[in-house]
Amino acid sequence: MMENRCKFWVAKKNRFCSNSPFKNSLFCGNHTPRTNDQWIPCPIDPSHCVLQENMGGHLKRCPILKQAQSLSTQPFYQKGVNAGKEDEQQGQETVDVTSEMKRNAVYSLNISEFFQVIRKIESVHARICNDIKESYKIPEACGLWIKGEVDRNVPFQEKHVTQQASILGNLEEFGVLERVVVKGEKFELVELSENSNGVPAVVEFGAGRGYLTQMLADCYGIRRVFLVERKAYKLKADRSLRQKENLILERLKIDIEDLNLNAVKSLQGLPYIAIGKHLCGPATDLTLRCCLVNERNVEQCGSNCHLKGLALATCCHHLCQWKHYINKKYLTSLGIGKEEFHAITWFTSWAVDADHGSDLSDVIDFKLHPESIEKEECAEDANGVEAIARSMKAIERAKLGFMCKQIIDMGRLMWLKEHGLETQLVKYVPSSVSPENHLLIARHVDHF
Repeated sequence: MMENRCKFWVAKKNRFCSNSPFKNSLFCGNHTPRTNDQWIPCPIDPSHCVLQENMGGHLKRCPILKQAQSLSTQPFYQKGVNAGKEDEQQGQETVDVTSEMKRNAVYSLNISEFFQVIRKIESVHARICNDIKESYKIPEACGLWIKGEVDRNVPFQEKHVTQQASILGNLEEFGVLERVVVKGEKFELVELSENSNGVPAVVEFGAGRGYLTQMLADCYGIRRVFLVERKAYKLKADRSLRQKENLILERLKIDIEDLNLNAVKSLQGLPYIAIGKHLCGPATDLTLRCCLVNERNVEQCGSNCHLKGLALATCCHHLCQWKHYINKKYLTSLGIGKEEFHAITWFTSWAVDADHGSDLSDVIDFKLHPESIEKEECAEDANGVEAIARSMKAIERAKLGFMCKQIIDMGRLMWLKEHGLETQLVKYVPSSVSPENHLLIARHVDHF
């Protein structure tokens, strides 16, 4: 049997590959040695590579091409509808600025410019980030999930369940979700007001496997669900959700950037709640544009827009892009332009590059002293900004990173307020559970 197996040694499994080798070869198709120049990124989707000799045939049957062609026929597909603009006046488009490009831009500053940016960050943070509260809420309705008494076919990880439950608890506390009381083994909704719209639909952005919606459906009786996710996942919650009586599930495999939510026919005329757990980088900005009427589609939307409220857990601020950011006008009024924004987004990675299991609750109270650091480094004739950044204490880096995260999210909060929503930015779990613990929560007062 061993003679009929590929001779590639799989170190992690401590055995040879179990596939059959090619004829007249010791290796299977996956492990046949090839030089790197034989592999070329697919022009349709550069995330995967193809052998140069097979490129012609691949372009005709690339699954990404078929998906794109199918998606383009959907009425809710509108290329770049939520992307935003690099310059709000000129509407010019640019490529994404990578983390490496942001880092190089920071390191290219002279020492005086570097500390000037830090002082500006401290000043802006002190002005606008004074009302971010701790709001760790575990609602009674999520008791079965917290105790791990849910369907054993549903993956249970305490860390994620805790975050999901607190997101729903904050929605309930803020009045977006109907409060639920437990009577025996039954859950009963408690109407919040005479004008309540009942149980709304739910749109989960960046849904992944959909387990935030799974908890929401289990605990609050949601009957219509839309899962927005551009990637394909195994072990999704879809199967469990589809088994629920009176629950209608629709999964939209599309990038949030291209989703015209008002053109989703099955959602038209319905009040809905928008949720998202750990929307990476600009995905939060894309989601906000997607949910709220803007100048480009106000006539098309008409009365179809019925956003009742939202709860978006932000993360990966280092991936944010100036062209996508929702409130460039607000940051500009604070003296933060495109270059400073890119520096701020790069600094945010410092908040989470330490031990995630440590208690970071006192980091934001730590006082930075850029003057003393600058004086010390200049006195030692430091070898540029890179040397200064590397020599900063971990708590100093974390402090600066958390301040930058809060500035970015406060800009988003102010944009929601400008659009008539009542809104809060809270820390929905302790930093020891996740350092990515910002939750942007809002509701349309007119819909209550």
